[in-house]
Amino acid sequence: MRHADLIAAILDRQSIKATFFLANEATMRGDAALDDSWAPFWRARVAEGHAFGSHTWRHGRFVGDLAVPDGAVRYRPQVGENAGETLKLDAQGVCTEIERVNQRFRTITGRALDHWWRAPGGILTPNALRAGQACGWTHVGWAPAGFLGDILMAHLGIRSRRDPFAPALEPLIAGLKARGFCFATLPRQ
Repeated sequence: MRHADLIAAILDRQSIKATFFLANEATMRGDAALDDSWAPFWRARVAEGHAFGSHTWRHGRFVGDLAVPDGAVRYRPQVGENAGETLKLDAQGVCTEIERVNQRFRTITGRALDHWWRAPGGILTPNALRAGQACGWTHVGWAPAGFLGDILMAHLGIRSRRDPFAPALEPLIAGLKARGFCFATLPRQ
């Protein structure tokens, strides 16, 4: 979130609406992306007409399915409670991990998420996919051409990134527009 305001300004200048996938990740300010301190930022993006989906509450990795009747998965949260541990989540636990972002977003913005979700790292298991579908969420996977393929995907911030992505965003958008590319959010669900 270090460059969140810059990215929002670029999107506004370029008249682009984006689809944001949110997780309650730690920010460089020492808070988390869905804390009250970020509510004005998210309310402004809602007012601008962007779309929003869940990236799971704890930005966890689905590391495998379990061969049990309840459709459980192994899940490793990257932030928050149980960060770094491998947990067993049943189908309802997967739904909770996705839906918790929706509940918090609605609290701080007054708007529900669109019913899209993305597994962190693009790593998804069959049981996690089924669980998300069963509770009304449609998963958005990688584009066939990859990370910068038919759909441009970028994080607002990755702590390990040494060179900030944000300054390159505006020239990238301008270049893509010059080549005839269009920009749109995922359709509302």
